[in-house]
Amino acid sequence: MATFKKSLKIISIVLASLIGLVVLILLGYLIYLSCQYYRIEDNTALDVTNNQSSYVSLNQSYSISTYNIGFGAYTHDFDFFMDSGEMLDGTKTSGSGSRAEDKQTVLDNTNGALEIIQALNTDFAFFQEVDTRSDRSHFVNQYEMLQQGFEGYSSIFASNFHSGFLFYPLFNPHGAVNSGIATFSKFNISSSVRRSFPIDTGFFQKFFDLDRCFKVNRMPIENSDKELVLINLHMSAYDEGGVIRAQQLQMLSEVISAEYALGNYVIAGGDWNHDIADSANLFETQQKVPDWVASLSQDDIPEHFSFASATNAPTCRSTDMPYEKGVNFSVVLDGFLVSDNVRVVEVTNIDTDFTFSDHNPVHMTFELVG
Repeated sequence: MATFKKSLKIISIVLASLIGLVVLILLGYLIYLSCQYYRIEDNTALDVTNNQSSYVSLNQSYSISTYNIGFGAYTHDFDFFMDSGEMLDGTKTSGSGSRAEDKQTVLDNTNGALEIIQALNTDFAFFQEVDTRSDRSHFVNQYEMLQQGFEGYSSIFASNFHSGFLFYPLFNPHGAVNSGIATFSKFNISSSVRRSFPIDTGFFQKFFDLDRCFKVNRMPIENSDKELVLINLHMSAYDEGGVIRAQQLQMLSEVISAEYALGNYVIAGGDWNHDIADSANLFETQQKVPDWVASLSQDDIPEHFSFASATNAPTCRSTDMPYEKGVNFSVVLDGFLVSDNVRVVEVTNIDTDFTFSDHNPVHMTFELVG
């Protein structure tokens, strides 16, 4: 009996020590994440690289594209650990992927996305989810790759996701992330400012909601005292109840309204993470409309502005399961918002069948009405 009690005491001490060690490791990790976390200050000036000398003009035709390249991970087989959904028959679905399969996958997807936009010979190009040094994309510098592909363009980068090592999922962690949004222009950019969107500041939520932002790029117009203001944005996706997204939209609305009041020409584009084309029930699917799908309509945006979007193809597919055309839910989340002094000539969603990303690009031609 004494031997049994002694053994039980030893076992109890060992278990208590192990539990204490786990608690210390978890506490240390939370302290590490908290020390690593910071928000980039609002109204941060950005550097323009390789700034071009030509100016845009009134009453001339120009083109612009936007493409969320999904950090180079999204082959048809890739799903994402933060997403879940439901099939029409009630079957629950949940993604598990957290990193691109390998470095070559990131290189192939980035080059594929680059070639799609290059073929458009676009005057301006917006990109979102562009990694510079991240575990999830095997440390491929996608911004450098894009710069090499658009060597005759002005270019600007703004960070919108910078995190310490995210040790989740446990057996295939997302890792450390350095990512952002990139803007390219054939024309001169006089200045660019990074604006910080409101985000969810809950202790755990803030580590996964990115450091959301938008860039206000100012472009002189030849023989005019007005400016073309191009805004590249990436709004929040994970926002139960839509509180944060409403705050983000309010901030953006105030900025673009102020620019319009000055007589400037305004185009805001990118990944809105909202259905901007009343498309939630438009495309063939075997899934229910996900909870994360929120919509924006004309009633949600300021006077003198309207959405320039297309429905010839979806621009985003569900990532709670691998992709199969006609099975995954898909919707239009990407496109542009323009002021009424910008004449939209044509908007087209480029149907890549989600070959290089979980998004499809959007291309628009327009004129600045003099």
